[in-house]
Amino acid sequence: MTAATLLAAAAGVVAALGATDLAQAGSGARRATAGRRLALSLLARAGRGLARRAPRDLAARLEVAGVQTPPGDVMAVKTGSALLALLATLPLVADLPGRLGLPACALAAAGAFLGPDVWLRRRAQVRRLAVEAELADVLDLLRVALAAGLSAGRALAEVGRRHPGTLAAELHRAADAVALGVPAADALTHLERRCPAAGIVPLTATLRRAARHGTPLGPALEAQAAEARSRSARAHAERAARAAPQVQLVVALVLVPSVLLLVAAALIPA
Repeated sequence: MTAATLLAAAAGVVAALGATDLAQAGSGARRATAGRRLALSLLARAGRGLARRAPRDLAARLEVAGVQTPPGDVMAVKTGSALLALLATLPLVADLPGRLGLPACALAAAGAFLGPDVWLRRRAQVRRLAVEAELADVLDLLRVALAAGLSAGRALAEVGRRHPGTLAAELHRAADAVALGVPAADALTHLERRCPAAGIVPLTATLRRAARHGTPLGPALEAQAAEARSRSARAHAERAARAAPQVQLVVALVLVPSVLLLVAAALIPA
């Protein structure tokens, strides 16, 4: 149970306890302190239980998003955010008409609980697009490093150290793991899990084949770099094709009416 887990799980209750302390300052200070200790103890126990009940795929989603946080801490943050949103919206129950108050509180708590999941999904998508955009350049750098006489592991480490991108950082991470004694196959498998982007599986398969059979990496990396650039060009063409109807809609709804208004204004006698 880390301090981050405890603080995140207690986020929703701290506000209420602070208000209670301010209201009861003086005669009720001792009872407020005892209540706070009891609440923190209960929240610590709940946080440990949440750490054990984290979804099975949460660790994998954290890896894909590149977040170095234990799943238990993430569950504590989700729960603390839901409690804080619930306590923040409870005063609005009396202001909302009819029976809308409690559903609004429930929706606010659910949104706060699911917010980190949405953020993780968005971050994973951004990382995947970044890896796909950097793949061709990283493959060319690997090919140049191998042609200069470096071994595969040294080439991965040098490219990862000199290139500022996301994929290069993951390659540097894999090279460091191998240098620390992790089997190369396990490091490449971990790389595939952290970077589920197009072109990564062929790259790791080529590295495994070269390590097992001694096949040259240069031609394979050159072909994969060409394929990555072709794939990127197709993606840009598809995005441009999807943007064309949107541009036409803007022209039809904004530019054409504005031009007609200018023409009408010019035709109206002064």
